[in-house]
Amino acid sequence: MTEQAGDWAREREQDDAAWRHVADKRVVTIGGGTGSFTVLSRLKRYPCQITAIVTMSDSGGSSRRLMDEFGQLPVGDLRQALVALSRKGALWREAFTFRFREGNGRATAVEGETGAEMEAPAAQAGVGGHALGNLILSALQEINEGDLLWGIRDAQELLDTAGQVLPITLEHTSLCAELEDGQIIRGESDIDTRGEREPGPLSPVRRVYLEPSAPACAEALRAIRRADVIVLGPGDLYTSILPNLLVEGVAEAIRASEAQKVYVCNLMTKHGETDGYHASDFVRRIHEYLGERVDRVILHDGSLPEHLVDDYAAKAQQPVEADVSTIQQLVPEVVVAPLLAVHGETLVRHDAARLVSAIFAPHHLDALTPARHADQVMAGARAPRI
Repeated sequence: MTEQAGDWAREREQDDAAWRHVADKRVVTIGGGTGSFTVLSRLKRYPCQITAIVTMSDSGGSSRRLMDEFGQLPVGDLRQALVALSRKGALWREAFTFRFREGNGRATAVEGETGAEMEAPAAQAGVGGHALGNLILSALQEINEGDLLWGIRDAQELLDTAGQVLPITLEHTSLCAELEDGQIIRGESDIDTRGEREPGPLSPVRRVYLEPSAPACAEALRAIRRADVIVLGPGDLYTSILPNLLVEGVAEAIRASEAQKVYVCNLMTKHGETDGYHASDFVRRIHEYLGERVDRVILHDGSLPEHLVDDYAAKAQQPVEADVSTIQQLVPEVVVAPLLAVHGETLVRHDAARLVSAIFAPHHLDALTPARHADQVMAGARAPRI
């Protein structure tokens, strides 16, 4: 057997082991953005009951405009989760992710319109920059007399999703960040893009909070309490993961749940949010806001093509150092594996297949990935709950 064939056989064995381990279990993912999309797009192939609980603190782009115009909650992360779980085929997924161009399109002709009206740009018609899926979700909510949950259920039916999608809250709230220098930044979008706007040294984030406070969606709390496995991440620590733990009742429900709690650490630091963080810093922040330790942490082994390291360094982003020995003092299980996938030759993302295998690897599995990567499941001494 060639080395490549042996690697393939081992990965297949690991995937089969994860498949058996997760069969018929209730799996809850908590997060938002591309990280949740990665997990869900692969997880839907497994024989488990999936609930994707999504952050609702988005304050930019198409979601912001719908909030301002119709008073609706942000739906961008809901849309991404629905698309990730869709079994309807590429056409429906592409339709939900399609985004109208800003200002250069033309409005659709309607009987009775004048020529000037028919030549109105898309922006004037109100769709420029919008994601079509966001508009569909907005329409489904209106069809259901303003009930977002029923609108999501209709979207699930349209997309034939492999699980359910739930908002973490049904109330309007804004994410705020207090910096070490005392400055307050209000709005998820401003926190998220701070590093892009200001390339130089920035004051670290001291804490994040919601204003006003928001109660959790009852269905989301029920799913958390009934879960067998709860997966936090991957995703931006301060804008995709921690905002969920700030919603009233969520951290308490996770602590009370008998589910195995898994945290997937980021691949890269983010300028303006996690500058200089090691993996243990991410884990400590999760524990601080959760009020308890997680059971398993998933880490990338740190390998990254040199040209990508240089590209990200130019944006003040660095690979997250997997300080395994420190994390072993914080959690019972640490899984280290080569989880890197490069999209478009420039974007660093998690490899969906390897990530899901690592999340659900049985405790007794000796190796999660090809031996030449020296990947392993590291089971430290059981850490005390905090």
